[in-house]
Amino acid sequence: MRVIRNIFKLIFSSIEIGVLLICLANAWVFALTNGRTYTKISKIPPREVALVLGTSPKMRSGLSNPYFTKRMDAASLLYHHGKIKQIIVSGEKSKGYNEPAAMKNYLVYQEGVPEEIITEDPKGFNTYKSILRCKDVYKKDNVIIVSQGFHNLRALFFARNNTMNALGFDAQDVSKPESYYRNQFREVFARLIAVVYFILGISPD
Repeated sequence: MRVIRNIFKLIFSSIEIGVLLICLANAWVFALTNGRTYTKISKIPPREVALVLGTSPKMRSGLSNPYFTKRMDAASLLYHHGKIKQIIVSGEKSKGYNEPAAMKNYLVYQEGVPEEIITEDPKGFNTYKSILRCKDVYKKDNVIIVSQGFHNLRALFFARNNTMNALGFDAQDVSKPESYYRNQFREVFARLIAVVYFILGISPD
């Protein structure tokens, strides 16, 4: 009986420690990015370039992905209001799949953004790589990161820890409750992983 009681104590202690670590990691991300994300175009200071983080242009059903279109809308808004002069579209390019090309085409043909100001980054396989390549490959650190708000916090955490002068412009979120809460839940753990990787000096794959 005592053994079982000790096992339960160990389990509950582990859960408590896990919850505490999640809370501390998320608090660090929020503290580091506080005041650096914007939802209103009139409020955000201008920067040299917008870094638009990739996502699939289509859902499994074949319909347009609203996360994709809202990010393109946000990037276009920054350009047409004179907040940025260049755009880097960063995402995955693989056989039969090309996020940066889809983003560029949408911005040019649907949003009226000049083709010559858009740079495609085909090796933005994840958030960390997109941020790091923006700084190291394209030599841009004075940036506005464009994604949904739940994602921008983690992206800004990476950018700020890589000494980039980055702001976040939050694209409109998707209003479906199941999608919203799923992404918020995932992002809580993604921020924990980002913090652990940073502390350990590990580059996310």
